[in-house]
Amino acid sequence: MFISRTALTAIAVTVLAAASLVLSACGGSSDTATGSAATSAQRPVIVATTPLLGAIVRDAVGDGAEVRVVMPNGSDPHEWRPSAKDVAALQSADLVVQNGLGLEQGLEEAVKQARAEGVPVFTATDHIAVRKVAEGEDEHAHDHGDEQGHGDEAGAGDPHFWTDPAQVRKVVAALPGAVRRATGADVSAPAKAAAARIAGIDAAIAADFAALPPKARNLVTGHESLGYLADRYDLGLVGAVTPSLSSQGQVSAAHLKELEQAMEKAGVRVVFTETGLPNAVADAIVSETGATLVELGTEAVPGDGTYATYITELARRISSALANTGG
Repeated sequence: MFISRTALTAIAVTVLAAASLVLSACGGSSDTATGSAATSAQRPVIVATTPLLGAIVRDAVGDGAEVRVVMPNGSDPHEWRPSAKDVAALQSADLVVQNGLGLEQGLEEAVKQARAEGVPVFTATDHIAVRKVAEGEDEHAHDHGDEQGHGDEAGAGDPHFWTDPAQVRKVVAALPGAVRRATGADVSAPAKAAAARIAGIDAAIAADFAALPPKARNLVTGHESLGYLADRYDLGLVGAVTPSLSSQGQVSAAHLKELEQAMEKAGVRVVFTETGLPNAVADAIVSETGATLVELGTEAVPGDGTYATYITELARRISSALANTGG
């Protein structure tokens, strides 16, 4: 029987349409959508404990992994506690990235449980030159030591490494190996690019602080949170309103009196406060010394979610305040 070309074409179109419907019913889709879905499904999930760690990790891994953060932005990592959902997120991760040195006190048990479930854990402070609390920094301090023995005594490890870009670069350099071991993903290229960006920012910040006169190079902080920044850029640490590595440390009247005297001796006219510091305590210092109070988001990620903007804005806010007050 003769079948015209037109009829054959119509039959072919009908067959292709039917095949398309079958594929669609079986979950098929266009190449673009399939590729996008597959890419999203195949990306490993890295769970970071703090927003700042999340920002650092996200920049370092690029599109090589999905990065999630358990702590809300702006929360105080010293006192935050996880929900059941947060614990589940840690246990289902392909890799957990934590700060270490007792910073995430409320998360320690949850991270331990995740590790027991077989989840690899990357501890950032295992890969830096840990700053130790110096003699005199711990006067009248409240010991909030964790189960690993980290407290405020001289020689204790300071967990606030992210205020020093050079230490952050060390963490970024160590991440690709951990990601590859945990997930098989290669993030060496974005990590290398991130390290280069941080190096450039570090140089610019160093130039800004170098321009400050000697009398404007001393810091008084809310708690012991800017030690790495001070060490990196050759600034003096006169003291902290809460003389503790934790914002939850206790403050005594004797300590505040000593801090006022130290500020007067060093000519300090600005106090930098942070999240978690009781307003009444900071106000008392300002009332007695006449210093300017400058609030810093030392543990919060800025609107664009990047570490680059965080450290640039933090350093600029500090250097500008010091320059304007004359020390």
